[in-house]
Amino acid sequence: MITRLLAIGESLIDVVDAPDADGSPILVEHPGGSPMNIAVGAARLGLPVTLLTEVGPDARGQAIVQHVEASGVTVDPVSFRTEPTSSATAHIQTDGSADYSFDLRWSLPAGLPAPMAGIAHTGSLGAFVEPGGSAVVELLRAAGQDVLITFDPNIRPSLVGEHPDAFARFAEIAALAAVLKLSDEDAAWLYPGLGLDEVIDRILDLGPALVAVTRGGEGALLATRRDRVAVAGVRVDVIDTIGAGDSFMSALIAQLAGLLEAGASPHEVRDASVIDAAALERIGAFAVRCAAITVSRAGANPPHLTDLD
Repeated sequence: MITRLLAIGESLIDVVDAPDADGSPILVEHPGGSPMNIAVGAARLGLPVTLLTEVGPDARGQAIVQHVEASGVTVDPVSFRTEPTSSATAHIQTDGSADYSFDLRWSLPAGLPAPMAGIAHTGSLGAFVEPGGSAVVELLRAAGQDVLITFDPNIRPSLVGEHPDAFARFAEIAALAAVLKLSDEDAAWLYPGLGLDEVIDRILDLGPALVAVTRGGEGALLATRRDRVAVAGVRVDVIDTIGAGDSFMSALIAQLAGLLEAGASPHEVRDASVIDAAALERIGAFAVRCAAITVSRAGANPPHLTDLD
């Protein structure tokens, strides 16, 4: 059976402030938002995907819908609202990294039904910014035992609130998640002063079966309670890093769906009994490759399966 993904969270327009060839500043708009990027990335890797988000009745909202539908993503009808579409301005630094400022709105209608999907993903601003963040938690709590939850906190310190409150929300969703991915920067913000191995141990204690920590060009660490592996990065010419972590996450989800479609039960994924060290290596290598392709392109532009052949 084909596994459907429900991606829950913000969609917005990334307004990229980057110099052109002669150094003059230019503004380029790309559809973005971590959950939306993950929806697109997973669809391009072959999954049927529904996106539960918020878009406005403006040109930016239309651009987001056209972008996701072009990759095969279905937008849940409750995603269409009357408020303007959110935006994030990404100021590209000399090393290719991005510094963001936001104009954000995020909420969900009351009374939504439980997720009808094999995998439900959330993260980033959609998990933390109110009033939508609390509604996301309620929706995930309503998911049945056959729905695997994945989570990428993708911390934006200026928007997630004070550390104690943000950490409480992080721990709340982590306890529901089967798979949790975060960056080394997320780890440092959530667990200041701890090394990555200790951070992984702490997160595994919260409940996830699999934890992945991305380390930029250095690759990633992936761990279950039984096994832990380091996957090397892939060398590419970096255009910018927008969407790299989202591409990694969508690849993790695609690999998780592959386990289910190969006959693993949700329970066997949730207790990691079907994820040994070899599986961690395979999953991590695939995700790192997808992220490497994304950083070699402008904006959040994750690969299709054909790009990986």
